[in-house]
Amino acid sequence: MYEDSFPFGLEQDSLANSLGAAIPNRSLMLVEGDIGGGKSLIAQRLAYGLVENGTKVALVTTELTTRGWLEQVASIGYSMSDYIDKGQFLLLSRFGVLTEEVEVEITIEDLLSNEGLKAADFVIIDRASQLIPEGVNPSSFLSAIRRFTAEGRTLMLCIDTDEIEPSLLREIKGSAEVVLGLLASTQGGQLNRTLAVTRFLRAAGPVQARIGWRVEPSMGFIVDITAVS
Repeated sequence: MYEDSFPFGLEQDSLANSLGAAIPNRSLMLVEGDIGGGKSLIAQRLAYGLVENGTKVALVTTELTTRGWLEQVASIGYSMSDYIDKGQFLLLSRFGVLTEEVEVEITIEDLLSNEGLKAADFVIIDRASQLIPEGVNPSSFLSAIRRFTAEGRTLMLCIDTDEIEPSLLREIKGSAEVVLGLLASTQGGQLNRTLAVTRFLRAAGPVQARIGWRVEPSMGFIVDITAVS
């Protein structure tokens, strides 16, 4: 049904019904937004949906320890420990298992040569903007990404817009097959989150331009139909 793409649908939510049903293989996917905008939650939801549908996933977190990340996803109903045991999910952190940060400066290009990441079908880097050196050459940066994806993988980068040069961000967005933006507003004291689809090439199903969403404890990602426009 989903030839050359990665389905991520879950029975408990309707995200895939609004977001193309599957993510194309050999593609670059960008999720952009401000700090605290929900990029990590989107990454967690997609990682869980992908492994549930049989895809081998690797995720790099720059914000949590491996233990902290696993506890976080378990709290919203996305237990990943069994998938780690099965070898279907690889979790890497810039921190150690507890709290010590790795001293060596790691860049995205370093990660793309990691054998564990190269063995995965879908790789998520959250947040990638912390791992992009200042003054990086956009052409060489994108060439490294394209070599990585051309071998039969999809790469998803979560980026804080204020951590990256605007010119480089434009280049990445122009090259990506899937571009998602995270918007937030407050009405009547309530936070409303919206997933804005800027681009979605080779979609296997319908793509909605704006998707309202929230996250509930033990229930995970929920499409907020009252906020969808």
